[in-house]
Amino acid sequence: MPQTPKHSSKSKATNPEASNAGALGEALVAEWLCDRGWLVLQQRWHCRWGELDLVIGQPSPQNPTQPIALAFVEVKTRSRGNWDYDGALAITARKRSKLWKTAQLFLADHPAWAELPCQFDVALVCCRQTPKKAALLQNEATPLDAVQAKAAIAGYHLTLQDYIPAAFTLD
Repeated sequence: MPQTPKHSSKSKATNPEASNAGALGEALVAEWLCDRGWLVLQQRWHCRWGELDLVIGQPSPQNPTQPIALAFVEVKTRSRGNWDYDGALAITARKRSKLWKTAQLFLADHPAWAELPCQFDVALVCCRQTPKKAALLQNEATPLDAVQAKAAIAGYHLTLQDYIPAAFTLD
């Protein structure tokens, strides 16, 4: 039986610097997708092949808590001046293959969703640290700007630079 989808996002950060920014980027994208009606089914799902950042479902019109299609979302959170075009170049053939294997294990672990149409999406998030003075003046978190997908939280400003549905397929 599938797990009940979540309509909000909570992420755990393990490494204070890189993982925190990555977890915050994933939370931003999850909230943005929820605002657009998607169901967040899983966050940071792990197996021996790797991790799926987000697994989202398109809700059924008849039963809005049940998905009729899935998307595996790879979130790339980068700071300014990055070398890989905001994470786009990090989606190599090797990475795509690893994501495919991870998704196959996810579907094997969730047989109720195994026959649903699936796609791989990519979200590119820009993250910059807030200057210490400004961080002291801002609240703990500012709400997500639903129009522009921006948020300020935990000393960071995050912006969803690009969301690419069906970003890649496997040959």
